Amino acid sequence: MKKRAFVTRELIEEVVKTYPTPFHIYDERGIRENARALQEAFSWNRGYKEFFAVKASPNPFLMGILKEQGCGCDCSSCTELMLSSAVGVRGEDIMFSSNDTPAEEFRLAAELGATINLDDISHIEFLEGTLGYLPRTLSCRFNPGGTFALGTDIMDNPGDAKYGFTREQMFEGFCMLREKGVEHFGIHAFLASNTVTNEYYPTLARQLFELAVELSRQTGAHIAFVNLSGGIGIPYHPDQTPNDIRAIGEGVRKVYQEVLEPAGMGDVAVYTELGRFMTGPYGHLVTEAIHQKHTHKDYVGVDACAVNLMRPAMYGAYHHITVLGKEDMPCDHKYDVVGSLCENNDKFAIDRMLPEVQVGDYLAIHDTGAHGFSMGYNYNGKLRSAELLLREDGSVQLIRRAETPRDYFATLDGFEVYEKIFSQKAQEQSGRG
Repeated sequence: MKKRAFVTRELIEEVVKTYPTPFHIYDERGIRENARALQEAFSWNRGYKEFFAVKASPNPFLMGILKEQGCGCDCSSCTELMLSSAVGVRGEDIMFSSNDTPAEEFRLAAELGATINLDDISHIEFLEGTLGYLPRTLSCRFNPGGTFALGTDIMDNPGDAKYGFTREQMFEGFCMLREKGVEHFGIHAFLASNTVTNEYYPTLARQLFELAVELSRQTGAHIAFVNLSGGIGIPYHPDQTPNDIRAIGEGVRKVYQEVLEPAGMGDVAVYTELGRFMTGPYGHLVTEAIHQKHTHKDYVGVDACAVNLMRPAMYGAYHHITVLGKEDMPCDHKYDVVGSLCENNDKFAIDRMLPEVQVGDYLAIHDTGAHGFSMGYNYNGKLRSAELLLREDGSVQLIRRAETPRDYFATLDGFEVYEKIFSQKAQEQSGRG
């Protein structure tokens, strides 16, 4: 599969007249079409709901687009709850899934009417003590331990994860919650990240559906929903085959019919909490080549760095790169594509074959629509970039301005660095005049 950028050099040359690089830009059309495909894939389930994982891309404009497509929000902190509420997502359209949760976060989730997903059996008493009551509907996160495998391939190691109830704790917890007056229950699990296989969700669904039947029979709990969480990934590498969301939805439907319906549980809603799948492919980090360096290797230095996209530095993650305007030229030059941080892992690509890159070229770094801008930080005093939206009509809208030095210094309470620096500069310039 050849990965093509959704922006052209001609478009970017126009955009940078107003918004200088680096910036993240998102494709509204792609996001909407993808959300519609997801809804269609699970339309067989009357209660189906997608709760967009806000952590993936916490921008109200993108969240608003997904809200218009019928999505709720999956939140894990106070600020994510506040952001969701601000864009009009409230009540049962919020799933609050957190861990090691402070009391104030539980309070805000309850005030907003969110469905709370408990991460640990000890959180039952903690939540009750915090609120003075327990909501009528609660969910519990399940961790089966061990490894999660598809066939002979190990996908992940739930036994090493800090999240969730053990199997025994699920049964104990549901009994405790029923005794305390909880009436409706959900089951949640996240067992593997960024899977590029149509079998992950159906396999996970079978585990959770079978658990739901056992919990219902042994505890008498009413299972209102099963939340498959996230884990459906995207093809970062061009040689990967993308997930087929319709095939995935059909796979889950078959398991639902095999497990839940014969048990008289055909009213159970299916929920998802996708983030990367929803927005990941529909974001680019656009950056300009500003230096070349030829020493022991050939380097292309760009004006973005790891503060704009942490994944390559943090995980060694692959992100495809398109040199805009040179899409059809041979990739016959080997480069490390690097940023300016004082860290040697500040590299977007290592030994990457690209067309010959010249200073002034624009590079589109693919698949930054999730866990891109949201993982940004300010090391070396670097400032986070703007976010732009490529609208369906071809126009480009600013949806988050770039940070300024004033933003960086704003939290230094009582120490007005920005004003001191710039008033000093003004005095110096006045003196020279």
